Amino acid sequence: MVKKRKIILVTDGDTIAQKAVEIATKNIGGRCISRSAGNPTPLTGDEISQLIKIAKYDPVVVMVDDIGHPGFGKGEKALKDILNNEYTEILGIVAVASNTENVNGVEVDFSIDYRGKVVPNAVDKYGIETDSKKLYGDTVDIINKYSVPLIVGIGDIGKMDGCDDCTIGAPIITKALQEILNRTNKGGRDEN
Repeated sequence: MVKKRKIILVTDGDTIAQKAVEIATKNIGGRCISRSAGNPTPLTGDEISQLIKIAKYDPVVVMVDDIGHPGFGKGEKALKDILNNEYTEILGIVAVASNTENVNGVEVDFSIDYRGKVVPNAVDKYGIETDSKKLYGDTVDIINKYSVPLIVGIGDIGKMDGCDDCTIGAPIITKALQEILNRTNKGGRDEN
């Protein structure tokens, strides 16, 4: 029997987000699939799954991105394939807010706001808490079709008016990843 890999998915993958996610993944002792970054996601779900299998240790952080399109794009297709992969154990998804219109959105369990505080509702792309549990982003609608242990909302990774900047260690995305590990009782650096 093949050991399932512990995965955290992040619904953003532009250049700034990639740098922030790489820093945050290192901060939590995980492995980042940097090749999954891109705007839109450059790899298929199957190609990403092959990279997940050879990652040195868990948790493995994967980025998916739809380049702002509201429809079923490359990022959501890759996300669907990874969610359906029998060799992955999804610990949680970091759902990233954007200004995309005509999307259904996804209900979050909680969010990390621009100050790094855990808040009960969704946030907007600036990391400001909204009055709803529903977060709107371009690569999140597909999540509604799956049972995921934890969905954490966050603003625009690596940005949020400098609050998540790479030069200060990408603290907001780091906190989001760490909260998923804490709440699923999965520490970093799980050697295979």
